[in-house]
Amino acid sequence: MESELINKLLSLGEADEDAALVTVSQTMGSTPRNPGAKMLVLKDGQVYGTIGGGCGEAEVKREALGALNIKASKKYHLDMANDVAAGEGMICGGKMEVFIDFLSCGDNESRRVLLAYFASLQRKENPLLVTITSIDEEKKELLGRKMVFLPANNEAGDLGAAEITEQARIFAGQFRAAREPKLITLSTATIQKKIIKLELLFEPGIRTPQILILGGGHIARPLVKMASILGYNTTVVDDRPTFANTARFPEAGQVICDSFGNFLKSLETGDETFIVIITRGHTHDLECLRDVINQPAAYIGMIGSRRKVRGIITQLEEEGISSERLKEVYSPIGLDIGAETPEEIALSILAEIVNVWRGGKFFKEQSIVK
Repeated sequence: MESELINKLLSLGEADEDAALVTVSQTMGSTPRNPGAKMLVLKDGQVYGTIGGGCGEAEVKREALGALNIKASKKYHLDMANDVAAGEGMICGGKMEVFIDFLSCGDNESRRVLLAYFASLQRKENPLLVTITSIDEEKKELLGRKMVFLPANNEAGDLGAAEITEQARIFAGQFRAAREPKLITLSTATIQKKIIKLELLFEPGIRTPQILILGGGHIARPLVKMASILGYNTTVVDDRPTFANTARFPEAGQVICDSFGNFLKSLETGDETFIVIITRGHTHDLECLRDVINQPAAYIGMIGSRRKVRGIITQLEEEGISSERLKEVYSPIGLDIGAETPEEIALSILAEIVNVWRGGKFFKEQSIVK
């Protein structure tokens, strides 16, 4: 979620301003954004974030403004293959279901839940936000009700009825580790012992790639800049003070001046970690790859010619490192776009990272050649 949207969302209560938070809850066919994409619409027509742009977004914006006028949340189905979309040149052809969540500036409960959710995200935890996106008319006052599941079995908010909240707890255990939002339909007994049909949207913590850049040379600078545009967090490590400083990398989340070996001794990684090895020489590249090869990571990429890569891989195999694990290294690094300049190489590396993160369809041949 875009930081500008989050900041605006959190300031609504202080500004005494209503808003409509649009969330893509499910999609069918080809659509510009996936479930979880958000857009904040204000009464004066200002928009923060995007659910894909074009006439489809304009149509949803009109619906959101309508929800602001009547001060009520609603679901909306967007057919992106209709005549209006075709007339605007849209070619997605799919369908989107969005939840338009009316957020009153006076709704302190919703604001408290959202604050807890975003604070947990900032701590790099894995919160799970649950919202009632559809419910029978007789309990319509619960539409938009939300709660968040936090680490250590902590919670913020509730779903307005004990039975609904308890069922959400059951599903929370299943969906906490999910990478994409989950929309479920269920029937539950209300306090009045009537069967109520409702939908719950589960949104796991918005995870972003954590890019560890080993080497602060010429490629690292544009790589950090481009990654920051995408909202990815970067850490740059180099043992030279002139190359490892915040003045050189103002967009980096962290800049560390230390030897690679010393830093990597205490490195903690996970399935959101993307390791980019672009040091100034063969010896440092070998040292870094040796130290990270058995760490859990979404991606390990190492710069270098095929000859250099072959030599490093052969040496590590002789040291007893699994050849199967070494085959997972992306090297030479980056998608093959014919890059030559540091900026182009950085672009190719980031494109490869996005491809891996999003499960794209660019598959390069194994470049580590025996």
